[in-house]
Amino acid sequence: MRLNEALPLLVLATSFVPGLVIFMLPEERGALRTTLNLAGALAKLALIGYMLWGVARGTEFAFRHSVFPGVELVLHADSLSLLFVTLSAALWLLTTLYAIGYLEDAPNRSRFFGFFSLCVTATVGVAMAGNLFTFFFFYELLTLSTYPLVVHRGTEASVRAGTWYLGYTLTGGALLLTGIVWLYGLLGQVEFVSGGSASLLGPEYEPQLKIAFALLIAGVGVKAALVPLHGWLPRAMVAPAPVSALLHAVAVVKAGAFGVMRIVYEVYGIEFAEELGLLTPLATVAAVTIIWGSLRALTQDDLKRRLAFSTVSQVSYIVLGVAMPGPIATVGGLVHLVHQGVMKITLFFCAGNYAETLGVRRVSELNGIGRSMPLTTLAFTLGALGMIGVPLTAGYVSKSYLSAGAHAAQMDWASWILTASGLLNAAYFLPPVLRAWLGRRSEPWPGGHLHVHARAETNWLLLAPTLVGGAATVLLALLAQQEWSPLSWAKLIAAREYLRQEP
Repeated sequence: MRLNEALPLLVLATSFVPGLVIFMLPEERGALRTTLNLAGALAKLALIGYMLWGVARGTEFAFRHSVFPGVELVLHADSLSLLFVTLSAALWLLTTLYAIGYLEDAPNRSRFFGFFSLCVTATVGVAMAGNLFTFFFFYELLTLSTYPLVVHRGTEASVRAGTWYLGYTLTGGALLLTGIVWLYGLLGQVEFVSGGSASLLGPEYEPQLKIAFALLIAGVGVKAALVPLHGWLPRAMVAPAPVSALLHAVAVVKAGAFGVMRIVYEVYGIEFAEELGLLTPLATVAAVTIIWGSLRALTQDDLKRRLAFSTVSQVSYIVLGVAMPGPIATVGGLVHLVHQGVMKITLFFCAGNYAETLGVRRVSELNGIGRSMPLTTLAFTLGALGMIGVPLTAGYVSKSYLSAGAHAAQMDWASWILTASGLLNAAYFLPPVLRAWLGRRSEPWPGGHLHVHARAETNWLLLAPTLVGGAATVLLALLAQQEWSPLSWAKLIAAREYLRQEP
């Protein structure tokens, strides 16, 4: 097997193999468990860096294996897959560091980090899938590997949340499988190719193609938390903070949004999807989800639930970018996949720091926390401002492209949706920020009797990833025009893989 064929497998192996070993480690082997986690994460980043360099220069990295006649397992590292793979690998490293500090002295750490590694393996498999069969295989593996993380604490609330999670995601998987089987019956093996393969069928197949499209989008829409398929996500917030970060920024919801991209761009093709009239309904669902998620976030006092409904809204920015034809909107949706992940993981790290250090879990309890935990609160502030779309933050960059893309596509109503959402984002993010810095506090913190004016920054394993995320929220905007930035890579994808023109 040549190196170019083996590299996709090696990228999977850097999390899969450590995960299997970690399952067998006794709890007291914490040093070895940490070494395996970090070594796997760093090796994965190194291999991905090599593939980024190669793909930018036209090198192909692909692995194929025949499962049975007419069905192949295909892993293909193209520019789109590497955008998602790089995001997942980088945030996996940060989340691993955070989880090591968060779960210190907690029970069942080997089980947690074993499934944690399998989850990342499944996410990378979803990203590098070269056809619908491979995508479905890893998509369902992602469901099965994240369920034990959701129920990790073993409480009644976590088990109930896990049941909801499985109910939603397995139903979504069934819908996705139905759509895949339907398309395979029409087309044979459905590869992910520029311009899509569904357009090869004649006009007499259009009704069937529309139904299959609806099934596929509903299937991935569960994980993407599209309304009304989003109910599992807020309930899953009973999971530990590293799991919440994983669900929202690294794996599950991103896999759903990424699936929408693959279906629209590489199964149907943007032009054929528009010709079939499929994009306007998809954009409408995304717009409803954006506003609905924002409105629900306004009413949440629990900080993690507020962030969860924010994710419902923010991930649909990506879907809206996909549903608006034109290279500018495409760039906006692609780069928001990265920017939202960085900002949201920062916010969940902050929420975990507040809860673990001072027992603060509600927005109404944040008064004055900025004076006790200034570094964590600075990172929270940067993440919140990014989500709003304030200039000099990553959110401003992606939302500017989305707004410009709406005008270019002559979908001015979508621009109004983005404006309304920005105002709603400010309405639910600014109050906790203002409470944290300016709120007066006289009562003890919920988690203990620490004096309200005492410094209480958390340990460095929790703080360091949080500060990296906060800094990245700004640096991704300041360095957006650099050749190696996510924005430049999104432009490469729009030009090379889909629309064949410069944004």
